[in-house]
Amino acid sequence: MSNNVTLPTPHHQLDGYLAVPAGAGPFPGVVVIHDVFGLTPVARGHADWLASEGFVAVVPDLYSWGGTLKCVKATMTDMMNGSGPAFDDIDAVRQWLAARDDCSGNIGVIGFCMGGGFCIMLASGHDFQASAPNYGMLPKGDLEEIFRDACPVIASYAGKDKNLAGAADKIEQALTLNQVPHDVKEYPEAYHSFMDDHHTLVPRILGKLLALKFNARDAADARGRISAFFREHLAGG
Repeated sequence: MSNNVTLPTPHHQLDGYLAVPAGAGPFPGVVVIHDVFGLTPVARGHADWLASEGFVAVVPDLYSWGGTLKCVKATMTDMMNGSGPAFDDIDAVRQWLAARDDCSGNIGVIGFCMGGGFCIMLASGHDFQASAPNYGMLPKGDLEEIFRDACPVIASYAGKDKNLAGAADKIEQALTLNQVPHDVKEYPEAYHSFMDDHHTLVPRILGKLLALKFNARDAADARGRISAFFREHLAGG
């Protein structure tokens, strides 16, 4: 079952998309943080996939509180700074999801591109039980400090993503030093956004310019790893 929802936060009222597994709950929850293109069919597809794996998943539209350019700029700025209203919005969405009768209260977070950058920062101090950044930009701060007291992390990166070269190794090292349970994998033949099969006009045009390429094989492998990791760390309630 899936439907559009309204998500109240301290700063905004956001649009969102909710996908609920079939059968009787409660289910573990996952907050899905979309990429720079917003709440697209691809972002909804990620929620639908997670629901098919037994997680109640919600995607907040972080751009739905104002004009698109204003929202994109503000959201990207918050992601780069590691704090700001966007983080408050995500925390409020986590609380909204946890309060649902069909959610067990154990909640993970997953993000793609821009959303992956958020997931790195959300791994510590935001009450998530697992975090899954996918080709997320690394923050400016010290990764070892950022991942101190982090929840379990599963990260996926692309070997042909020139802008994030070495990111997987840096994350692996920081998580290992902090003894955080983790699974970090770089896919040698994949490009940035390899889990995002965009078909709408703007993402397709920019995808050609920025070498954003969907890779069905590697996307399936990453989804399998993430589903298993979330089941391991979000079990119970």
